[in-house]
Amino acid sequence: MKAAQVTGYHHKLELRDVDEPKITGPFDVVVKIGAAGVCRTDIHILEGQWAEKSGVTLPYTIGHENAGWVHAVGDAVTNVAVGDKVILHPLMTCGLCRACRLGDDVHCENSRFPGIDTHGGYAEYLLTSARSCVKLDDSLEPAGVAALADAGLTAQHAAAKAAAFLRPGEVCVIIGAGGLGHIGIQCMKAMSAATLVVVDRNPAALELARQVGADVTVVADGDHVNEVLEVTGGHGAEAVIDFVGEGGSTAEGVRMLRRAGNYYVVGYGENINVPTIDIISTEINFIGNLVGSYTDLQDLMVLAAQGKVKLHTARYGLEEFQLAIDDLNAGKVRGRAILVP
Repeated sequence: MKAAQVTGYHHKLELRDVDEPKITGPFDVVVKIGAAGVCRTDIHILEGQWAEKSGVTLPYTIGHENAGWVHAVGDAVTNVAVGDKVILHPLMTCGLCRACRLGDDVHCENSRFPGIDTHGGYAEYLLTSARSCVKLDDSLEPAGVAALADAGLTAQHAAAKAAAFLRPGEVCVIIGAGGLGHIGIQCMKAMSAATLVVVDRNPAALELARQVGADVTVVADGDHVNEVLEVTGGHGAEAVIDFVGEGGSTAEGVRMLRRAGNYYVVGYGENINVPTIDIISTEINFIGNLVGSYTDLQDLMVLAAQGKVKLHTARYGLEEFQLAIDDLNAGKVRGRAILVP
């Protein structure tokens, strides 16, 4: 089969012929890929940022946002059958460790992460596990939801945390209305009555934000912190969800935060530099977010089937992987880029 693989860091991916994955364990599932999301993390992988953390052996296939059709199953698999449409939770988890028992499987002690530390979905077929498969509603297709497997799941996970504490009329600032942000806006709109203020430097991204539910949009033009403070009566927002996490967004986001507010870190790339006295004197909280649980993904698929979360995509063939990565890196992609074998 064809697969786009990392053969060296600081080098472009290569389209190579590799063996199709095979069933070797009772809970294995092989999925025929219907679509694989192209994520900024994939760019970070090529830059070598994940090399030490993942410990993966090169060459390997990236792609951690995957959906498709069940192609083969192990003899103990009962939750899906050959031909079923599925979206895949990004982690392959054990189900036996303490985190899995608590339903917090994103922190599984024995997890594997296709596309990060083992072969992913920039290919025609992918090996995963029964525990990773979420069956899709008849109204959904793999290419329409694949990028929700990580980008959408991460956005939903952060939005669900924020929605649990926000009351009607309170303010949630969303920094970044791109691939993750436009999903986060929809999730927040579905789960919370808070006022959504979206900040982005790109007018086209803000137009998309308005289309999917933003109540207020603010252009990040240098005076945007003051504009947000004006919207909140000078107090700041009860919650800030930062889908950017670089380029100074964290320093600006903290200035938009109300006393005792929650700052949800989703995007990454820079350090948070806040004097500890400011943290304790205002009792602000910084909350990290790493994808979400299997049940988070199930919840997200319900919202998708209800039409409350829609993924805006730019589609590329598998052989067009470099164009997709280049377009993403150049900021040309509105919503999410996906590879369709």
